[in-house]
Amino acid sequence: MHCVECGCKISKRVYDFSILNYGYPLCRFHQDWIEEKKDSSTNHALKLYLALRKRGVNAELEKFDGHKHIDIAVVESKINIEVDGKQHRNSKKQALSDLKRTYHSFLKGYYTLRVPNVLVASDLEETADYIFEIVEESKKQQLNSKPKHPKKGLHLK
Repeated sequence: MHCVECGCKISKRVYDFSILNYGYPLCRFHQDWIEEKKDSSTNHALKLYLALRKRGVNAELEKFDGHKHIDIAVVESKINIEVDGKQHRNSKKQALSDLKRTYHSFLKGYYTLRVPNVLVASDLEETADYIFEIVEESKKQQLNSKPKHPKKGLHLK
């Protein structure tokens, strides 16, 4: 039994407590960390974050990019995930603000996924599976788009 966040071994007692209270195996340190994150992250963002970590996604919660906090960032895949409540659909001002944030992230090479709370609440596992596939595909595409280096000894003019 290991913590999904750091990979350290955890006892059966800690495992059972963590599964009961968080839904995922977490060491004591990361249980406390999640409790602290509840002040700055929504419950839906926390659930999605843990579901992605369970799948091995190297995600960061409440990542600050120098301009704003991103609910969940997967830096190696250049993907930002925003978990949105009703206010993001029902407010013109909020929708325009979200579009601007998406634009500025795009200029930095990041793709923003907007995931409605209702999707996390109603089908967390399938949502996390699809995001996992998007992250993996993004990694493949980034690897394939890197320029090929010429062989040693070959001099291009």
